Amino acid sequence: MREIIEFKSVSQALAAMGLEKPMHPLISIFYHRDIKNGSTFSGKSIASSFYIIEYKDGKAGSFNYGRTNYDFEEGTLIFLAPGQVLTVDEWEEDDATNGWTLLFHPDLIRKSHLGQSMKNYSYFSYEVNEALHISDKEKRVIEDLKDKIVWEYNQNMDRQSQKLIVTSLELLLDYCTRYYNRQFITRENLNSDIITRFELLMKSYYDSNKPYENGLPSVKYCGEELNLSPNYLSDLLKKETGKNTQEHIHYYVIERAKSRLLNSVDSIAQIAYDLGFEYPQNFSKIFKKKTGVSPTTFRNVN
Repeated sequence: MREIIEFKSVSQALAAMGLEKPMHPLISIFYHRDIKNGSTFSGKSIASSFYIIEYKDGKAGSFNYGRTNYDFEEGTLIFLAPGQVLTVDEWEEDDATNGWTLLFHPDLIRKSHLGQSMKNYSYFSYEVNEALHISDKEKRVIEDLKDKIVWEYNQNMDRQSQKLIVTSLELLLDYCTRYYNRQFITRENLNSDIITRFELLMKSYYDSNKPYENGLPSVKYCGEELNLSPNYLSDLLKKETGKNTQEHIHYYVIERAKSRLLNSVDSIAQIAYDLGFEYPQNFSKIFKKKTGVSPTTFRNVN
C-alpha cells in the first residue's frame, strides 16, 4: 500500500518541497523548477486540505489520479479539491519545466462570493485525464492572472489585499470555465461518441436484472461505466444536450415507463418496481413532474 502524505497547510506543503515559507499563509504559487526534493515523493500519494491548480508545460513525471495514469502534454491544467489524492509514480528532476502550482486554502475564500460559488467550478472534481488543454493565447490570460496574484501577495498586506487576491483568483477560475466550455465544443465528435455510449449503457442496464438488484442507475455508476468522473459526464451532457446525467436518466426511465403504461396491463406499482424504484410513490412523483400528469392519467388518456 502506498504511503499517503497529508498536507494540512500551505506552509507545510512548501516546506516538504524545500521551498521558502509562503508570503501569504493561505495561498502560494511556486514553479516546479524550484522544487528541491521532488524525488522524495516518488511512489507516494499526496492528499491536502486545500485546492490545487497545476499547470504543466511539458512532461514532468507521471501521475495517477483515480484509476488513470496520465502523462502531461503541453499547456495542461489540472484541478484538485481538498481531500483528493494525487499519486506520483516517479519524479524525474530532468523533466522539470516552466510548470507551476497554485495552492489556496478554503479559509482564503470562506467569507467571499467565491467561497459561496466554488460548487459551480465542477472541474475540481474531474479526473486528471479530463484535464484542461489550453492554447498559447489562453495560456497568456491565465499567466497574467497568476502573476497578478503573486504580485499582490508579495506586497505589504493592507485591507484590500485579500479582496484583490480573491478577485483575481475568481477571474482565473471563470476563464478556466470558459476554456472548458471551448474544449467541450472542439471535442464534439468525441462527445457524440460518449452520448451514444451513455444511451447504450441505459439500454443494457434496463435489459438486465440490475434495476431489481440495484435500483435506478446513479450518476456515479454511469460515470464509472463510461470511465468518466460524474461531474465531467454531467457537464459534457449538459453542454451537448441541455440535460445533465440525472435528467437523462429520468428522461430514459420516463420514456420506458410510457411504453409500459400503454402496452401492458401491469399495475403502476409493478412498473415502478421493474424500473428500479423502491417506492411506487417516488415513481409517480417523478413521472408527474416530467410529464405534467400522473401515470394513471397518462394511461387512461392515451
